[in-house]
Amino acid sequence: MPAIGTSAKTLRRGVAAAAALPLLIGALASCGYGSEAKKDGAATASASADTGKKLSASEVRIGYFPNLTHATALVGLQEGLIAKELGSTTIKPQTFNAGPSEIEALNGGSLDIGFIGPSPSINGYVKSKGSNLRIISGSASGGVKLVVNPEKIKTLDDLKGKKIATPQKGNTQDVAFLNWIAEKGWKVDPESGKGDVSVVRTDNKVTPDAFKQGSIDGAWVPEPTASKLVSDGGSVLLDETSLWPDKKFVITNVIVSQKFLKEHPDVVEAVLKGTVKTNEWINANPDKAKASANAKLAADGGKPLDAKVIDPAWQSILVTDDPLAGTLKTESDWAVKAKLIEQPELAGIYDLSLLNKVLKAAGKPEVSDAGLGAK
Repeated sequence: MPAIGTSAKTLRRGVAAAAALPLLIGALASCGYGSEAKKDGAATASASADTGKKLSASEVRIGYFPNLTHATALVGLQEGLIAKELGSTTIKPQTFNAGPSEIEALNGGSLDIGFIGPSPSINGYVKSKGSNLRIISGSASGGVKLVVNPEKIKTLDDLKGKKIATPQKGNTQDVAFLNWIAEKGWKVDPESGKGDVSVVRTDNKVTPDAFKQGSIDGAWVPEPTASKLVSDGGSVLLDETSLWPDKKFVITNVIVSQKFLKEHPDVVEAVLKGTVKTNEWINANPDKAKASANAKLAADGGKPLDAKVIDPAWQSILVTDDPLAGTLKTESDWAVKAKLIEQPELAGIYDLSLLNKVLKAAGKPEVSDAGLGAK
């Protein structure tokens, strides 16, 4: 299903933690693809942490994707910045390759907090009739591009009649691409992907091979898949940020189980202190943060990204505490227009009270829920 200020600077220059408000979408962006979760070793507070700090839970289970669009999670865990705020509370990290599997873990009680894209956030909230999750913070914006075979496609109009991959039917990138196609006046059946453009739903893990083999002519995908395609001879025809006001849209949120939020608000607040401080550290140390994220990717997946992939990918992603709630609503509206979902009731999907408490204590501007906050 679809994914959908304080300004955020590019990761290359450093990234602001909060921004003034004015999700696109896969195995790398806010949505990865696959269905299995991997449980990692427990992460405890670093030696410099206040290990005597006693919170209401002995452990917190945190999920994320091994994708650059989850940079806050990658760096925050790798550097111990989240663990430090938790004191003696142990982090039990879990990696996921798909939004649905992370939502299932959250709803099933085996996950407490997760980094995830807007589409699965919306879907999980709507399917549970608003009872199972809350979005408690933003995490990242941007990092989605249309990359094409330059020998076959030279202009945007050349996409007509071509095969273009998206990560998954109804995911954030898929919804964005379908909306872009509709605005061109072209017709595509959202269920089959057939029409004036063939929308080929392809796991991000296999998209580079499909591109090299010529079975697709391009892809609307998140990082680092987009930069992998470029390294294989592709050309960036469109950066999705150019389509959004202020060039920002949510790609990764932080969500929490409502049960965990109610029972352990002090733990949730501590995690948010860690994510805010992680974004500050990324801002102050962009090169070190990039290396840290790559080290965590290697630890999670066994292989770091090449410089020719991670360097351009890192530059196109913005980390931000602002959930950019207005853009999530826009992406939801696009999914409705594409007839992928019925009009959802999103009131209450956000609870930014603890985040704004943390931001205020740090002397930072509070962020908006665009009227979609819990009452």
